[in-house]
Amino acid sequence: MDNDLLISGFSDEISSDFDTQLEVVSKLGMRYISLRGVDGKNIGDFTVEEIKESVQPRLQRAGIGVSSIGSPIGKVFINDEEGFAKQKTMLDTLCQIANLLECKYIRIFSFYIPKEEDADKYRVEVISKIKEFAAIANKYDVILLHENEKDIYGDIARRCHEILKEVGSDHFKAIFDFANFVQCGEDAQECYDLLKDEIVYIHIKDAVTTDSQNVVCGTGEGKIPEILAQAIQSGYKGFLTLEPHLVRFDSLKDLELEDADKIIKDNKELDGAGGYKLQYESLVNILEKIESREK
Repeated sequence: MDNDLLISGFSDEISSDFDTQLEVVSKLGMRYISLRGVDGKNIGDFTVEEIKESVQPRLQRAGIGVSSIGSPIGKVFINDEEGFAKQKTMLDTLCQIANLLECKYIRIFSFYIPKEEDADKYRVEVISKIKEFAAIANKYDVILLHENEKDIYGDIARRCHEILKEVGSDHFKAIFDFANFVQCGEDAQECYDLLKDEIVYIHIKDAVTTDSQNVVCGTGEGKIPEILAQAIQSGYKGFLTLEPHLVRFDSLKDLELEDADKIIKDNKELDGAGGYKLQYESLVNILEKIESREK
């Protein structure tokens, strides 16, 4: 496989138990994870000292690095000023954790919009608040990665593009999440074409529009094989981060406004490790096909 491409993943989809997460990814041959849920606790709830004492030593023993901090930053309602203030404090701590773990990326979002309201009317507020986040990241030389996500301001490509251009910071760039665009009714290829100059990180997650379910990568409507081939051809270097969403897992309750049953049905006869292995092997298969075509 191309040495410039590094497979990572949200390992809390395997198990809440951090040692189990590390064991499974190591067996798959992975050397990076995206840190989100550790022993049932969200990364945003850790102190720097707790990471230093209970997380970093286990990562080092396993020989596993951290590709990104899978933070909940930006997953508050845009009009929740108290929540925003708390998140700025949390982000400062997460930047310190990122520096400690020699990780340069922190995943963030662009705020929940009140139901039934027009997201575009919150444009100025969203951009202003993200600029405050970016200023914190700048202090620690960390890059914030905006994930296109359902129910937030930057759910569709046009609004993602607007905030990326308006914030205009080297410390605020884009994640490309195939499934989330599909679930928002967007065409993944059109989204990639619009955002490709800002994309520095890719999530491997696929979905279908028929029932908005997540599916194994390459089998949905995210056009993962085609778009990955284009990204690689254009010189993409960096992380491809597994976020299978094929079975329900403990951290899911912190990620979705809607009922998890509407997104993930436990009808695939898989456990967390099995779903993860399936997604990993499917991605490797896609990459091998791309590489063989290029030769």
